[in-house]
Amino acid sequence: MEWDYVVVGGGSAGCVVASELATDGDRRVVMLEHGDPAEAHPETLVADGYKAAFVNDHLLHERFSVPQPGLGGRRVYLGSGRGLGGSGSVNAMVYTRGAREDYAAWPAGWHWDDVAPDFERLEATLRVRPRPPTAFMETCIAAAEQVGFRRKADLNDGDLAGVLGYEAMNYEGEARRSSYVAFVKDRALPNLQVVTAAPARRVLLENGRAVGVEVVRGGRSERFMAKRGVVLAAGALETPKLLMLSGLGPAAELRAVGIEPVLDVPGVGQNLHDHPNVTLFFLGGQTTDCAYPQVYGFHRVGEGARLAPDQSDACFVFYPARSSFREGMMRMLPAMALPPSLHGGGPLPGLMRRGIAAAFDRHAVQRLVARLYGIVVILGKPLSRGQLRLTSADPTVPAALDPAYFADPRDMDSMVAGVARARALAGAPPLHGWGNREVIPGPFGQGRAGTERFIRQNGMTTYHYAGTCRMGDRDDDPVTPRLAFRGIAGLTVADASVIPETPVSALNAPSMLIGLRAARFMREDATP
Repeated sequence: MEWDYVVVGGGSAGCVVASELATDGDRRVVMLEHGDPAEAHPETLVADGYKAAFVNDHLLHERFSVPQPGLGGRRVYLGSGRGLGGSGSVNAMVYTRGAREDYAAWPAGWHWDDVAPDFERLEATLRVRPRPPTAFMETCIAAAEQVGFRRKADLNDGDLAGVLGYEAMNYEGEARRSSYVAFVKDRALPNLQVVTAAPARRVLLENGRAVGVEVVRGGRSERFMAKRGVVLAAGALETPKLLMLSGLGPAAELRAVGIEPVLDVPGVGQNLHDHPNVTLFFLGGQTTDCAYPQVYGFHRVGEGARLAPDQSDACFVFYPARSSFREGMMRMLPAMALPPSLHGGGPLPGLMRRGIAAAFDRHAVQRLVARLYGIVVILGKPLSRGQLRLTSADPTVPAALDPAYFADPRDMDSMVAGVARARALAGAPPLHGWGNREVIPGPFGQGRAGTERFIRQNGMTTYHYAGTCRMGDRDDDPVTPRLAFRGIAGLTVADASVIPETPVSALNAPSMLIGLRAARFMREDATP
């Protein structure tokens, strides 16, 4: 069957671009999603369901990095959302635009004043709002104000220089308002068809043009043909893989795995970067009274002239352990303790999770967790850059993922400084009065050497992968500022893979922004 547009990926960006293209009533759009319908997993549709979603293997791509020298040679779990809504259906619903200075590093046409009206359009549909204040979160804010942070009511006005406050979240009552809910489910556009359980194998190319997509459904190959264009919105770890499987990427690397190059594009798969984080845990003297990490702070911890003088390069999140610590351990402990070969549906991860769940069901553990809180230190402006490479021409074989955490030593310097700032936050009088006994890393993670050891042993992803199909004006940028893939007509890239330099904030809102603008660019370029 032939469509006007074929969109690959039903995640945060894909749902927006597919819906926006389908608002033109004479255009027929199909969106192809690797995973399941959201309705098959009801936890993706409720605000509090993110905890259950995080331990549902149907909802996450099970991926691991190559060994990371910057993290003591560990392989790091690099999951991301799978199923309608993508990562936006399993995350904690934080909606952050980023800082004005972040967008100054993006191409012309993508600076703050260019994108702010588009963010406003998204927010009108998503209806984002902060959660109500709580006594614990107010205590955290008071502590931060005493160590150099400035309280702000609006963290989406472009000013993130030394500020903190309640983050906006995309929820309404007890419901999650992901891009799937807001742009696809609520709109119910008759000319948009959604196809799930359809992993893409390759983009179909003819005479330098993208003409369709080949997927596997029910064990059989199926083709979806596109009259006007193909949009790749599968995410920063899947979109470059699909491009390379289609013969679009570094020619020598493609030939090495048996793929004949269609176009030599060395930049595909390069510039991979992410926000690494580490969490310090403290034991309070009373129970925390919130079920979400809802207060975020942004500050400058690194040195150097790369950024504007007051531009924040780190994010600090106050995390009540009662919100999702149990589920976090159920997901992450097997990932850290078992080799990747034992994951992917094997019995050991399930056995470990059941044991962890049983331990958390004990009353004494529940009382402890209720008083436990963390300060998450997130490196928001990393200098390190890695890459993604194919290891096989078989689409089912995982790519080699190297985020190169702390490959640039300045990133470790900034992270150590961030940990020191977190300890200053916890040591401020308001949190001292609440209770602030440091339990992780505790006495073994003190001083420069101890802190660095703690970071290398415990650093992990924040699931903010970006940059693998960088957009820009240079010939070696795989994607143009209008999100067209260079050298192939009718092919658009519309997800976090195009981000040239990540904002200091989470990427869910910027990903939806990219989807919204991609649809507009495509409609404009299709107009005679």
